[in-house]
Amino acid sequence: MSDVALSSSSGIRRRRRATRRTAARLGTGGAVAAIVIALVALWQVAVAYGWINGKLLGSPAGIWQAAVQGLDGGTLLSDTFVTLYETVLGLVAGSTLGIGLGLLLWFVPRMSGVAEGLSMILNSIPKIALGPLIVIWFGSDATSKIWLAGISTFAVAMISSCAAAREVDQDLLNLFRSFRAPPAMIFTKLIVPGALPWIFSTLRVNIGFALIGAVVGEYIASQAGLGHEVFVAGSLFDLNTVWLGIIVLTLMATVLGGIVQFTESKVISWKAQR
Repeated sequence: MSDVALSSSSGIRRRRRATRRTAARLGTGGAVAAIVIALVALWQVAVAYGWINGKLLGSPAGIWQAAVQGLDGGTLLSDTFVTLYETVLGLVAGSTLGIGLGLLLWFVPRMSGVAEGLSMILNSIPKIALGPLIVIWFGSDATSKIWLAGISTFAVAMISSCAAAREVDQDLLNLFRSFRAPPAMIFTKLIVPGALPWIFSTLRVNIGFALIGAVVGEYIASQAGLGHEVFVAGSLFDLNTVWLGIIVLTLMATVLGGIVQFTESKVISWKAQR
C-alpha cells in the first residue's frame, strides 16, 4: 500500500513540475510574441504617418505584399527549400564529422590538443573569404553551399566535443578504471553519454553557422535560395523583399533549433525532468 502511495505521490510531483515548465514556456513565449507584435504595429504606424521613410526601412505591409507575391509565384517556397536543404546537409555533415573526430580523440590525448588548436585556426578564418575558393572548386550549384555550411560547423563541433570528452566526471572515470573497464566500454558508457549535453548545445549554435555558410555561398554564386533572393532584392533596393528573406531565415533557424531542443529532451531524459 505504501509503495502505491509513494508511486502516486511521485507521479503527482512530476505532473506538477511538467505543468510549471509548460506555464513558464507559455508565459515567455507570450511575452516575446507581444513585444514583436507591438514593435511591428509601431513600425507600420510610423511608416503610415511618415515618421520614418518606408522606402529606406521597408514596412510590415510591404513585407506582407512581398510574401504574397512570392507565394503566388512559387519562388518563396522554392528558395526556402533550397536554403533549408543546403543548411541541413551542411549542418549534419560538418557537425557529425566534427563531433565524431573530437570524441574519438579521447583515445589519443596527446593529439587532442594539436587537433583542437588546428580547429581553432580553421574557425578563425572568415568563411566569406573561403567562399570564392569553395565555389571555384565545387561549382556554383548546391554542393558548394553545403561545403561552406559544413566547414562553418565542423571546427565548432570538434572544439566542443574535445572539451566535452576532457571534462568528463573524473570520479566516474576512476571508478570505471578501478573495475578494469576496457577503453571502448568507458568511451561508449561514460564519455559519449557525458558529452551529450555539450553535443546538443553545439548543434543549436551550429544552426546559425550553417545558415551563414549557405547564405554566403548563395551571395557569391547561385541562381536560387534565400541568400540569392536577398542579394538580388538588395541590388534593386527592394527592402521589403530583403526583410522577407531575413524573416524567413530567422523562422528557419528557430524551427531547426526547436527540433534540436525537442530531440535533446527525448534523448537526455534526466535533463527533461529537471
